[in-house]
Amino acid sequence: MLRRALLLSPLLAAPAIAPAIAQDFPTRPIRLVVPFAAGGIIDVVARILAEPMGRHLGQTVVVENLPGAGSSIGARAVARAAPDGHTLLLSGAAHAVLAPLYPDLGFDPLADFAPVALLGDQPFVVAVHPSVPAMDVPGLLAWLRARGDAVNFATTGIGAASHLAGELLKSRAGVAFTVVTYRGTPQAVTDLIAGRAEMMIDSQTLLAPLDREGRIRALAVTTARRSRLLPGLPTLAESGVAGYAASSWQSLQAPAGTPRPALERLAAAIAGVLAEPAVQARYAEAGIEPLAGDPEVARRFIAAEAAKWAPILRATGARAG
Repeated sequence: MLRRALLLSPLLAAPAIAPAIAQDFPTRPIRLVVPFAAGGIIDVVARILAEPMGRHLGQTVVVENLPGAGSSIGARAVARAAPDGHTLLLSGAAHAVLAPLYPDLGFDPLADFAPVALLGDQPFVVAVHPSVPAMDVPGLLAWLRARGDAVNFATTGIGAASHLAGELLKSRAGVAFTVVTYRGTPQAVTDLIAGRAEMMIDSQTLLAPLDREGRIRALAVTTARRSRLLPGLPTLAESGVAGYAASSWQSLQAPAGTPRPALERLAAAIAGVLAEPAVQARYAEAGIEPLAGDPEVARRFIAAEAAKWAPILRATGARAG
């Protein structure tokens, strides 16, 4: 993964390239589309970045939530927008798997977008309702193998990063469960707390407080290394699920055909925003590690993610709808 290298991106020296790019962009407020409901990690990142991004660009950045169909509704709206840099998509892992999940999208998730920059990365937590007898990952896997499809796994949608993390667990550990989709993260968490869903993989900042309160039980994190926010939780890999690594990453994209100077101006603004101490503090509170990189770095990363997840979805038979 590109995590550490991206932190050293030359775009962190963004002000040096500003004179070389278009001076007349942007000319009006920027519409930042979040293809998920409010409350999830994608929305959190958008809310953190919108105001300082507007300051760097000299225009207001307006966040608009367009949830539904695994993020394809919001993505389609941006793909069909004028390619002038004034309509942007803030999405993540779900974007990389839209094609295998939705064969009739009406747009190409890779070819119809111009990546601007990577924004952040966050570990997920594997959590269960307290009624589940498992106290660790080996216990969870044994319980899942005994219960199979009788276990409800809550997620914000087919193709969402949380769903992909669950499908990877199925693939790597040889377990089964029933995927139950929700319109947004708050609804999924409500059912986990109530016990209507027994299991969930989602944001560490969302689930860790509920674990401390005893309302859910956190068992592991999904990244290859332990979380700096939750160092006491083991990783799935060190808990016996060999080769497991998944996380929630976020990217900023524009419609394909957006002029290169506009993409560079946006990327420079993002680099400047991520260098701000206040933004870094809010990222740390949310358990997000900042990423950066120019548009080409972002393009390669998203293409690699698409190549990683498509075989998992095919092997597990996951389909949208």
